[in-house]
Amino acid sequence: MDLSPESSHAEASRPNKATDAARAAALFEQSVAIMARLRAPGGCPWDREQSFDSIRTYTLEETYEVLDAIERRDFPHLAEELGDLLLQVLFYAEMAANESRFTIADVLDHLNRKLVRRHPHVFGDEASRAAGNRAYVDRAVEGSAAAVLRDWEEIKAAEKRVPGDAHQNSAGRPARTATRLDNVQRALPALAEAAKLGGNARKSGFDWTNWRDLLPKLDEEIAELKAEAEKTGGEKDGSSRNNARVEAELGDLLFTVVNLSRHLGVDAEMALRGCNVRFRERFREMELAAPRPLEELSADELEALWEAAKRKLADGVESSSTAASATLAKADA
Repeated sequence: MDLSPESSHAEASRPNKATDAARAAALFEQSVAIMARLRAPGGCPWDREQSFDSIRTYTLEETYEVLDAIERRDFPHLAEELGDLLLQVLFYAEMAANESRFTIADVLDHLNRKLVRRHPHVFGDEASRAAGNRAYVDRAVEGSAAAVLRDWEEIKAAEKRVPGDAHQNSAGRPARTATRLDNVQRALPALAEAAKLGGNARKSGFDWTNWRDLLPKLDEEIAELKAEAEKTGGEKDGSSRNNARVEAELGDLLFTVVNLSRHLGVDAEMALRGCNVRFRERFREMELAAPRPLEELSADELEALWEAAKRKLADGVESSSTAASATLAKADA
């Protein structure tokens, strides 16, 4: 969701608000103490009953609420949502401390060391090495974000290389050979993972030349999906074997679409979220304009309402029952 020119200008003209490190440290210490109190004997019964598995769904929800606040440019609400997301970090760390695994101090130490070792152009080679950097990169990035990203990836890759025999694991058996794609986390949302897989493969020269080359591939994947779907008769209760093939072909199609978005410089996740917003708005307009419940309307009437909603929202026109009635009358004709 793009900012309007007015809001963009307003943000550009807004003076920077410097962080009060001392106040932030004191408040963070207070948050840690509150979380510890909630999990301690005599604390909150609900908080004490939670586990890593039970709160992980809340972590995902809070992440998307942060994303939603950013898209709506609701910055006062964003501050609150970031606090909720930080609560998840404190919660996990406190549960880990209760089980003698690690503490929030370990989390912060890992973060601080990572930031220093991956920014030798800011903190210097000596500090970066002391923080664990094993890669040799050029600190002279000369203000280039692309050069910074390249060094970041090299340092990150070096972190994952374990000294010693790379061909054996801890059990003495042959280990799986590391590849460029091992840097892409499986924990990512599927759309983001697909984009990163395609981007990393591109570094090896395995990629389409430009976005136009993906269009025939889309047609190919659609044809393959159609062939497998027709074997099941298009029914939900098709054979599990054929459904697995349909799922595989649908996955191939989605992967191709994500790579098309990558070549077009579009984030597939953001594109889909934008589409979801538009669908919500258009469907709401359909409900408001319909003369009776949607389920009582014919397919043609529903399509007419949908097209009218699209035009109305595209033009920014106020809702009009007269226009909706005319559209329905045309559909009935």
